[in-house]
Amino acid sequence: MSRGRVVVVGGGLAGITAALDCAEAGARVTLVEVRRRLGGAAYSFEREGMRLDNGQHVFLRCCTAYRALLARLGSERHVAVQERLEIPVLSPGKPPVLLRRGSLPPPFHLAGALARYPYLKPAQRLSAALAARALSALDTTDPALDERTLGDWLGDLGQNEQSLAALWDLIALPTLNLPAREASLALGAFVFQTGLLASADAGDIGFHVGTLADVIGDPAERALADAGVEYRLGWRAQELKRTEGGFEVQTPEGDGLSAEAVIVALPHARAAGLIEPLLPRQAESIRGLGSSPIINLHVLYDRTVCEEPFAAGVGTPVQYLFDRSAAAGAPPGCQYLAVSLSGAEPEMELGAAQLRERYLPAIEALLPGARGAKVESFLATREHAATFRAVPGCAALRPGPVTEVPGLVLAGSWTATGWPATLESAVMSGHVAARAALARLAPEAVGA
Repeated sequence: MSRGRVVVVGGGLAGITAALDCAEAGARVTLVEVRRRLGGAAYSFEREGMRLDNGQHVFLRCCTAYRALLARLGSERHVAVQERLEIPVLSPGKPPVLLRRGSLPPPFHLAGALARYPYLKPAQRLSAALAARALSALDTTDPALDERTLGDWLGDLGQNEQSLAALWDLIALPTLNLPAREASLALGAFVFQTGLLASADAGDIGFHVGTLADVIGDPAERALADAGVEYRLGWRAQELKRTEGGFEVQTPEGDGLSAEAVIVALPHARAAGLIEPLLPRQAESIRGLGSSPIINLHVLYDRTVCEEPFAAGVGTPVQYLFDRSAAAGAPPGCQYLAVSLSGAEPEMELGAAQLRERYLPAIEALLPGARGAKVESFLATREHAATFRAVPGCAALRPGPVTEVPGLVLAGSWTATGWPATLESAVMSGHVAARAALARLAPEAVGA
């Protein structure tokens, strides 16, 4: 008996997850990806003898779907999760500060760290604690929360610009890819509730010890092959047509793949372009999500300049920096630091020389050891549309997996998962998209 066929368009986390789920259920699956590698927005590349990641994609202990996918891929050994949330915070001319959770139940697990936090005055610390308590009580499913910004709401509770920059943006920027003053209150409340307040250990940070190719791209190829998924790299899905039996996905050259169901797991702007002939109104809505960029700076020093594996910056343009020397294979005696800049619209206007001129002195102001060190290389990588723009009103624009065209399914971190555009959101979307696609196939076809 023949099995139902599913085509998955896009080889990122959402597409990989959906393809594995569909194949496990017995469908015949073909995954196509325009790039010559899997991993989507999380990938590695080689430069000057080192293997670098395009970005620093950390995750949290509460990201159970993403962590389960890594177990499925057999790449858990290439990641590590903190035993207890610790964020070293650096500021120019000041000693490092360690934000560390305690063992009490939430929200008291953060009380000690907040009480000793020197970048807020005593009155601001108390005000921040009261704001966190109020934040934990919000109903994140209330549509009204998506009508204002997290920063405005925090301002009503006494949080000024200094508090936003010194405390709240430490979490908002890397998770929402926007500062609190611009981000949706609904998504901001979800992040703080889920990542910091749901349980004491929910916010423990997970790191990719290996490169993203080690963690995602390479093991995904093996897992898909083992599951019987046919994957085609360097294959551009240019056009999507309805046929009597379902759909045909075509390349610019006219090559085609037929299937009863198609899962479009592309970045939202590309997904909108592919589905527009069939779903013009939904395509227009998806484009309304906009985009928010991320820049990563890759700096190789001739010596060790930072003793921390990672650190956050306050009172500096440096948001987060990471020691990626071991993963990248930095030359002996050298240290490779990656600086991650979220919500980087102003920085997108700067060339590499301007970024170097601005950020090398900023790093030196944080790390005294960098002041006498030689910079062996400096590189900037840019993700112009790294995520959708998590501003008020975005919830109404994020679609679910099922469309008005039966059998045409959407997946991606930009769909309506409840999460912001994160690794976790991408994997979650892949699971629900697979269920929707499988439901379209004849019950007797799946599992045959």
